[in-house]
Amino acid sequence: MANSVIEKDLIIDGNVSSGEGGIEINGKVTGDITADSVFVQQGGSTKGKLSAKSITIEGEHTGSLQCDDLKLGTTSKVHANVTAKTMAAESGVKMTGQIKVTG
Repeated sequence: MANSVIEKDLIIDGNVSSGEGGIEINGKVTGDITADSVFVQQGGSTKGKLSAKSITIEGEHTGSLQCDDLKLGTTSKVHANVTAKTMAAESGVKMTGQIKVTG
């Protein structure tokens, strides 16, 4: 299934969910996001709870993260409590919060 894309000029204030596909965020979302995968692009920002099998962040996130697989890119800024089965972080990541990796 194709990803849904929230473009740079779009600001969403409310919850977002995708039943089977992924969500790419280039704009700004304030609210909870639930999807199969979530990708916060560089320049994108989210505030709320992200829940997905796979989460990749290259932009900014504030809130909480719950996933199986978390990847944090060099440009990511994360202020969140994290629960993940696996986590990979590139050099340069800025992160504050509690991290629980269950393996």
